[in-house]
Amino acid sequence: MNIGFIGTGNMGTILIESFMNGNAVKQEQLFITNRTLEKAYNIQKRYPNIHVMPTNEEVVKHATIVFICTKPLHMPDVLKQLRPHLTDHHCIVSITSPISVQQLESLVPCSVARVIPSITNRALAGSTLITVSERCTEADRTTIEHLFRSISRPIYIDEPITRIASDLASCGPAFFSYLIQKFIDAAVQQTPITREQATTLATHMIIGLGALLEQQLYTLPTLQEKVCVKGGITGAGIEVLEKEVGDLFVHIFQKTHEKFYEETEKVRQQIDNIRD
Repeated sequence: MNIGFIGTGNMGTILIESFMNGNAVKQEQLFITNRTLEKAYNIQKRYPNIHVMPTNEEVVKHATIVFICTKPLHMPDVLKQLRPHLTDHHCIVSITSPISVQQLESLVPCSVARVIPSITNRALAGSTLITVSERCTEADRTTIEHLFRSISRPIYIDEPITRIASDLASCGPAFFSYLIQKFIDAAVQQTPITREQATTLATHMIIGLGALLEQQLYTLPTLQEKVCVKGGITGAGIEVLEKEVGDLFVHIFQKTHEKFYEETEKVRQQIDNIRD
């Protein structure tokens, strides 16, 4: 089965690289394009047997499962363009959260699904969030799950938790990378440690933390209990966190949801205009 990619920006490229690294598909099975074709050809330089197509329509002619990796506000127009070229044999896969599978179904005559990936998939790790439409065939569902099982742990989600699930699985790496960088910055600011030393120690720490959790040696609460000796130095640091973190993550989720609803409204208006 041939796989298509329309859009080879950051996430489109990460998915292609992940599928290659995870041996999910062969290079010859991939048909890709991008508004700036140079980006697609740059991928082909690393994977010479991938096919670069000049247009979106050409991708659809050669591929059965087609990933749409464009920005949310560009997607309705792309799907409108593709609609005359889609058949019952196609499956459109969106990777953007503000467009529901029901909206996707209203724009195309074929099977649809939405998969929200994470940058952690590049290391063949982390989760991918899958939502399938009623029209999605069992064969397409099986193929999509197989593809993403090779690079992640696929998790099926319902529409109401799309945003918060995406915050945790997809945005989470950026949020915690920011916090770890602040952790390092403070160490360098307050002590004689070099930035290189602090970065090395913090990086090894977070990798080790992930290994402890992955191997289920500890849960998050029991890990804190093991490290945080009563009256000790770690406990003094935890007291600061308890006082100063406060509703930080509540405010983060409020902000991401606010932005999400803004984008879903803009997308809805675009879709309504296309229907009219």
